[in-house]
Amino acid sequence: MATFSDLGLSEFVIRSIINMGFEETTPIQELTIPIALQGRDLIGQAQTGTGKTAAYGIPLVEKIMPQSEQIQGIVLAPTRELAVQVAEELNKIGQFKRIHALPIYGGQGIDWQIRALKKRPHIIVATPGRLMDHMRRKTIRLSDIKIVVLDEADEMLNMGFLEDIETILKEVPEERQTLLFSATMPKQIQAIAQRFMKEPELVRIKATGVTVSDIEQHYYEVAEKLKFDVLTRILDIQSPDLSIVFARTKRRVDELSEALSKRGYAAEGIHGDLTQSKRDSVLRQFKDGTIEVLVATDVAARGLDISGVTHVFNFDIPQDTESYVHRVGRTGRAGKTGLAITLVTPREMGMLRLIESVIKRRIIRKPIPTIVEAVQGQQRLTMNEILRVIAEEDIEKYKVVAEELLAENDSVTLLSAALKIITKEPEPVEVHLTEAAPVRVKSFGNPRYPKGGYNRGNYGQKDTWPRRRNHDLRGGSQRGRDYK
Repeated sequence: MATFSDLGLSEFVIRSIINMGFEETTPIQELTIPIALQGRDLIGQAQTGTGKTAAYGIPLVEKIMPQSEQIQGIVLAPTRELAVQVAEELNKIGQFKRIHALPIYGGQGIDWQIRALKKRPHIIVATPGRLMDHMRRKTIRLSDIKIVVLDEADEMLNMGFLEDIETILKEVPEERQTLLFSATMPKQIQAIAQRFMKEPELVRIKATGVTVSDIEQHYYEVAEKLKFDVLTRILDIQSPDLSIVFARTKRRVDELSEALSKRGYAAEGIHGDLTQSKRDSVLRQFKDGTIEVLVATDVAARGLDISGVTHVFNFDIPQDTESYVHRVGRTGRAGKTGLAITLVTPREMGMLRLIESVIKRRIIRKPIPTIVEAVQGQQRLTMNEILRVIAEEDIEKYKVVAEELLAENDSVTLLSAALKIITKEPEPVEVHLTEAAPVRVKSFGNPRYPKGGYNRGNYGQKDTWPRRRNHDLRGGSQRGRDYK
């Protein structure tokens, strides 16, 4: 594996990379950075978690002129959380070169964004819908763009952003460099490349995936409005030492972590809008065991390597199979077993079957636990803790009080009262969770390659696609929207 020093990068970027703790390149970085530095158009096919943000971020920062006050680079991303994460990483890569990247996405006040744009960022990381809003308002002009990056292009197509992408690419100067990254290669992406890119070089990185063979996997089919109560019952029955609960959006993370805290669980949430200091604090408490339940979005949980996670809960089923594999891979590490539990609404069963087809394994259906079973689970936990204290701790100083109590009460009544005091029973605390739309299986292009399916390329393989200008992509695709 190459080092970043082997790639002929500038001193400023090398300093940033060292400061970020990077040492060796990943396969996608090793192959794509030299091509991108030459100014050639590029298509990188690689799964999430392979380091593709740095694969395009490093050459992007290298080519930006810090003295210019114009927007010189644009990265298009499918979701607001990914836009925030990419902007953060670009700012780290460009910290010593004084390159500034600004995330632009729906759900954030547009007036605030307009004020931020007046500070002259060099790079915009945007969701397509919100970038189109700024283009119409003329608060973002694309006339000086040198590089365009399409990140997670297949996901943007799945969310209905095809027409927006076309419109944006038409507004960018033809004399530009275009970098496209995608986990899969449906026909629509090939058509975009043929229409808007100049003899792009294709680099495929074979998907290694994350093994889920040592992880027990269950699912519960449950209505959306009952998911929280079912989750708390499972937590009471399973009593995990450390668990991660995955939610689809940052709002769900906030609401869910607050609701769990109200019900008496030691829970905190992390998502892309947290400050780095807050994120570090939450993760430190989770590693220390002060927090037992970590609620997270997919983006916020990327790169987490925390030992001792015994359970992963998919409160919201992921929107693609790759995310499922990455979520489940948070447990069962270092040769240990783990348990992954997914809550599925009836309309999401198609997505569950697609996940099963990709991991080549049946996920076991479980009946919804009752309140009685949840209480029994807590009672077992209390009983085990009492037995542990008897075996391991000094209880001599409590025996006098115990004898006094036994003189006035029978032993069964006395122990029952103690168990009642100690046992954590479900609390009837009212909570509010915003309902989420169900995830449905969507197919684009070749049905053999569903979103999140297998990446069938080979590491190191390169191809050149011919350029074709007369391909019309407009097929009545629906406008997407930024997830909130």
